[in-house]
Amino acid sequence: MASPAQLKTTGLLLLVSFFAVLFAIFMPLFPGTAGGKVNGLDYLDNFFNQLSKSSAFYIKDQQKKAEAFKGEAFDMTLKLKNEKFKVKDPNTQELKEVELPATVQAEAAAKVFAAHGVKTSVETDTVKISGNDFGGMLATILDDAVLLYNNQGDALQAKYGIDARLAFYSFYQTLAVMEKDQTKKEKFDRAKFIKGVSTKAIEPAYNYYQVEATPVKEEMVLLIAALAFYVIYTMWYGFGLLYLFEGLGIKLDH
Repeated sequence: MASPAQLKTTGLLLLVSFFAVLFAIFMPLFPGTAGGKVNGLDYLDNFFNQLSKSSAFYIKDQQKKAEAFKGEAFDMTLKLKNEKFKVKDPNTQELKEVELPATVQAEAAAKVFAAHGVKTSVETDTVKISGNDFGGMLATILDDAVLLYNNQGDALQAKYGIDARLAFYSFYQTLAVMEKDQTKKEKFDRAKFIKGVSTKAIEPAYNYYQVEATPVKEEMVLLIAALAFYVIYTMWYGFGLLYLFEGLGIKLDH
């Protein structure tokens, strides 16, 4: 049986090595998606994003649902509010938040909806849209969501005349207001469809933009290693505390 001094020494060694590894994890030592170096958390975040992208494509289901709303006229007045928009730093490739005024969002929303043949007008923070084919409008937006999901942002930027992420952020914010508008008017089928387009098409396309999808079977070794490290690293810290406290004469019960 180990003596209190041995237990205390073992506990200290485990904790010191634990925090040494933790320090290394937060250092930019790992390869990033843009060719630079990132810390371990960003590396694993990118890794799991690449694995999950292949199983997060639901846009085709929404495209089928759009058929039910083809030929429906619409006329909406959508008031937007100030939000925070994430942009990628060209040097570090990290996302940072910037303030996005409602007036800027309204102008962006007008541009992207006009690109889909919708009649639009802007009054400060409010955008008015109208047309004769509600389902057709959202179907073309869903087609563009496929392009963004497949990292074809340049084509969208050429179409809209603004950054592809900003265009889809405008879609997301405008659809949220549109859903509330249709709910108030008791057009619940439309509101439900708009919600689906927003959460199952616009949001994943926006979040996974510039992420390269990787099949799980191609990265099975790294996946197992990452999960095993998580379990071992958690136990590492726990046993370090256990041995240290027992060495100090403190009993831990469960």
